[in-house]
Amino acid sequence: MTGTITKWHCDGIGPFSVLSAPVEPMAPLDLSDSEGGTVVVPTTAAGDPNDLVAGIDTHTDTHTLAILTTQGQTVTTGTFTADGHGYSDLITVLQDAGTIAIVGVEGTNSYGAGLTRALVAAGFTVAEVLRPARQVRRMRGKSDPIDAIEAARTVLAGQGISVAKDTATPAEALRFLLGARIQLIAATTAIGNSITSLLVTAPEPLRAKFRGLSTAEVLARLATSRPVGPIDSPHTAALLAMRTLAKAHQDSTARAKVLEDQLRSVLTEHYPALLAIYGAGVVVAAQLAVTVGGNPHRIRNEAALASLCGAAPIPASSGRTTRHRLNRGGDRRANAALHRIALVRMQHDQRTKDYVAGRTAEGKSNREIMRCLKRAICREVYRALTNPQEQAPRTDFQTIRQS
Repeated sequence: MTGTITKWHCDGIGPFSVLSAPVEPMAPLDLSDSEGGTVVVPTTAAGDPNDLVAGIDTHTDTHTLAILTTQGQTVTTGTFTADGHGYSDLITVLQDAGTIAIVGVEGTNSYGAGLTRALVAAGFTVAEVLRPARQVRRMRGKSDPIDAIEAARTVLAGQGISVAKDTATPAEALRFLLGARIQLIAATTAIGNSITSLLVTAPEPLRAKFRGLSTAEVLARLATSRPVGPIDSPHTAALLAMRTLAKAHQDSTARAKVLEDQLRSVLTEHYPALLAIYGAGVVVAAQLAVTVGGNPHRIRNEAALASLCGAAPIPASSGRTTRHRLNRGGDRRANAALHRIALVRMQHDQRTKDYVAGRTAEGKSNREIMRCLKRAICREVYRALTNPQEQAPRTDFQTIRQS
């Protein structure tokens, strides 16, 4: 040990006295059911009954580990620092404890991202665990060891867990680039709105100079303007403020374009099939790749992908009533990406136009037709993600829009 363990508790036994067998590689557990869900085969059915399971509650500075038997008995708990030394010590404890069938980690894509990568590299099967339900917290209280034990029990129950994303892949690189671009675009939009607001309330002589110009022309003139006069003059102050914002707008736009070019480079090399989907641009393709992650086979089939993207209807039947309702859950950014693909196809793809015409004749509304299209697009997306190197002819819609 290197001194990174800050707490250590045992239930009347030594931390490593339960099993002394070395860790053996275990086959990955099937974490998806036949309907495309994300349930886990309980470890008691997946391996030796003497196997152990682990749960980890993650935070910014510390990670708390709990090791349980497959009968639910707590073997030990401990808290480690959230850094390289802490990861190493935590993995050592897991290896010395015995055969760990599966490790449930809260926040594999946030506070537990670094630990998840270390666990996967060490050969452990890692599952994403949802945070404990509020009812459980009210009954059992709230502390890091309690949450870690609850994470391990969730793994045993096989409910509320899924295969963790592989964050050591090009999909993770896309996530970083796309996230930065999203923030820049949001900042650009906010800056543009601020300029419009300032221009509305600016002195009339200043407003007259920009009246009748397009947004691009206004931004270009503001960025090259030269405010003169005393700074306590409303005219000078307004022009200086808008000039500063216009330059920031241009800078954010240019940086967003650079990130988009980087996204295209990664997609072209690693996801050509996804980029070749009819109607999928660079940003849309990147969002779909990020949503699924670097290990798309963790999603059992295209029905599971549709559910993940919020494009699968939810059963809402009872008794003699059989109906479905709109799915407002799932990844809404992925749903928006599917929506954009559908819009492009409705405008440019003749097959889609014919389909829309036929469904309209059947009495379907535009919203219902859009839902059907997004569900069908999920099938293509799933094939492209599971076979990312298979390419199809690509239509350059950017060229079409500019023509």
